[in-house]
Amino acid sequence: MLALALQFIAGLLYANAGEWFMHKYILHALGQQPHSFWAYHLQEHHAVCTQNGMIDPGYQSMTLTTWNTQSKELVVLAGIVLLNAPLFMLSPIFTCALYGSLALYYYKHRKAHLDPEWAKRHLRWHYEHHLGDGSANWCISWPWFDYLMGTRVKNPALEPKKIS
Repeated sequence: MLALALQFIAGLLYANAGEWFMHKYILHALGQQPHSFWAYHLQEHHAVCTQNGMIDPGYQSMTLTTWNTQSKELVVLAGIVLLNAPLFMLSPIFTCALYGSLALYYYKHRKAHLDPEWAKRHLRWHYEHHLGDGSANWCISWPWFDYLMGTRVKNPALEPKKIS
């Protein structure tokens, strides 16, 4: 039982580390190259979110007939699923934790860009990434690796106003 629990926890940590790494080094670093596939993240997603106060209209429709931020993100997530599929035979609990994390990531990320007030309350680190310091707060689902890597930067200007 302990081995299964450790596999599950390892899957969650692997997913969060991958989220941090992918966001920082692929979506932002490679995304700075104008003709890179990854440029969509900065040129479309970040630019639109900055203009619209965190809202990305690309997430409003669930039809995937448009090649936009949402459809590109889903293609990348499907690629991650396929790349990690061989792990299922070795460690199904680890792989299920990873796949569950990917689904949760997509749900939270989409919701954050449709409902900024929800994001401000539930994904403060991601809200601050888009509306504050875009060179920090790389995690979306949970800020674990941001804290571990020292990249969780709080922005006091974006803190909710306290009612007295």
